[in-house]
Amino acid sequence: MAAMASLKSSLLLPCPLSDFSGAALSISSQTRRRSWRSRGATIKVSAAADSKNILVMGGTRFIGIFLSRLLVKEGHQVTLFTRGKAPITQQLPGESDAEYAEFSSKVLHLKGDRQDFDFVKTSLAAKGFDVVYDINGREAVEVAPILDALPNLEQYIYCSSAGVYLKSDLLPHFETDAVDPKSRHKGKLETESLLESRDVNWTSIRPVYIYGPLNYNPVEEWFFHRLKAGRPIPIPGAGNQITQLGHVKVSSIDSPCLNIQSSHIAV
Repeated sequence: MAAMASLKSSLLLPCPLSDFSGAALSISSQTRRRSWRSRGATIKVSAAADSKNILVMGGTRFIGIFLSRLLVKEGHQVTLFTRGKAPITQQLPGESDAEYAEFSSKVLHLKGDRQDFDFVKTSLAAKGFDVVYDINGREAVEVAPILDALPNLEQYIYCSSAGVYLKSDLLPHFETDAVDPKSRHKGKLETESLLESRDVNWTSIRPVYIYGPLNYNPVEEWFFHRLKAGRPIPIPGAGNQITQLGHVKVSSIDSPCLNIQSSHIAV
């Protein structure tokens, strides 16, 4: 599997994400691993200048909520594919009535079950989306119909998980690390293999911990509650393990037109 480059100790790791103005982000990272680059990937990323017809699989919880707003704000036509069991819009903390009204007036909704593969193929083929952000995909079988329906797709961006990596005491993980085919996220690994095998420009992002407003799994709160109460913070092992936290507003899978072929990114 092709992958992005990881750099040697104490260097800045250029993050292959971009904001929609094309400004590069960088993440300070330390590793004892050698520098490595695949022939199938490139670090340079550019954001599209023209509007895209974008499909977001999901979009009513956490990452999808902030991602869809970012895409709409940048002038893209955004459609959320959901089962319709939750409202497709909700006013965010700190969001003005005018901002919320503008977003609500622009975002579109496609109601359906992604497990209904015939419906997925038919409805998506009729829309002809340019870019897909798959936020809630868990199994490869859920992704194949989307690829079948959109043969001219410009980019498929998949939200995987750092849980696919084989457990290691050497952290943080890099995209070149060994994966665990028996992990509870094995479906995401199988999805990456499917994307690798298909003639599609794709990117899989493996986040660790994402925090921020509306987090339905607020793992970070445990630490802040202890800090507020003046209680000590237990440190596992020798205390030298490194992990990564990313805020939902900047960790939302950024650019709708990442210029990366067959790659995955450890974030």
